[in-house]
Amino acid sequence: MSKKPTYSIHFLLLLLGLFCCFILNVSLGSVRIPFSVTLKTIFDADKELSSFSYIIWNYRLPKAFTALVVGASLSLSGLLMQTLFRNPLAGPFVLGISSGASLGAALVIMGSSLFSGLTSLSVFNDIVLAAASSLGSFLVLLVVLAVAVKVKDTMALLIIGLMFGSVTAAIVGILSYFSKAEKLQQYIFWSFGSLGNLSWYQLVIVLLCTFTGIVLSVLSIKSLNAFLLGENYAQSLGVRLKNSRRMIIIATGLLAGCITAFAGPIAFVGLAVPHLTRQLFHTTDHKILIPAVLCCGAILMLLCDTIAQLPGSVNVLPINTITSIFGAPLVIWLLVRKKKMLF
Repeated sequence: MSKKPTYSIHFLLLLLGLFCCFILNVSLGSVRIPFSVTLKTIFDADKELSSFSYIIWNYRLPKAFTALVVGASLSLSGLLMQTLFRNPLAGPFVLGISSGASLGAALVIMGSSLFSGLTSLSVFNDIVLAAASSLGSFLVLLVVLAVAVKVKDTMALLIIGLMFGSVTAAIVGILSYFSKAEKLQQYIFWSFGSLGNLSWYQLVIVLLCTFTGIVLSVLSIKSLNAFLLGENYAQSLGVRLKNSRRMIIIATGLLAGCITAFAGPIAFVGLAVPHLTRQLFHTTDHKILIPAVLCCGAILMLLCDTIAQLPGSVNVLPINTITSIFGAPLVIWLLVRKKKMLF
């Protein structure tokens, strides 16, 4: 009888890597802060009101926590979609939830060029933009859930989700065509994604949505493992397909929709990290994959954000470009090295 593999060392190394990446991310930035001062500011209960302390607690720590939550949420939502549709190319945005958030943001940023009633929103702030993006993703999620009740075939649901994305992208295209150059540039900057715009209050909202999504994912572990073997097999195991699909879609909507609303549409992470994690752990058991994907996604996003902020420079590169430029070659190398994809 073969012994079931344990992953204690794997998770220990992941947690150690996550801690090191988090400290590295907080330590580096446009202002040079000694490493000892950074550690003292974070772990010392007696926080002095110095300029270094202000920078760390009001800018760097919220951004580091945002990177951690964004990477974990998008990676988990990508895992859920790949398992539900049994499609290695599925990501967290295949149901059109991200497109709905993008449409909400486009209406706020560029809508004033078409609708006089939105003129007052032309000078928008982060809260209005996040609220509009959240509303857009929530409405698309409601439509997808309504369709999921009627549609029995999961692949049909995937195609319908892609069609929702196409429709919302077309509306955004129309808004872009008639928008002024200044508004169009603002929308393009939003679409690049950003991790540095969240306050502690906004971060708490994102954490609540992420925690709820993780809880729903953990409750769906049995269903997720069964879905890998096909819907007929899952049904023979006693899995209630409609309820399970609904719970997985809600979890994905919370994870991906909230992140897109507050940090913008960040690509690649949700698609690549689940594959990367499967190759590292050599398993398809979601009891192992869910915590592993959360850790790997957080580590990757922290590393990408550290590179994007160009330590020692005031310039910050778009996070979307870094996740693709540095992440894609890593996954390609890993797949070529393993010679096959575990799914």
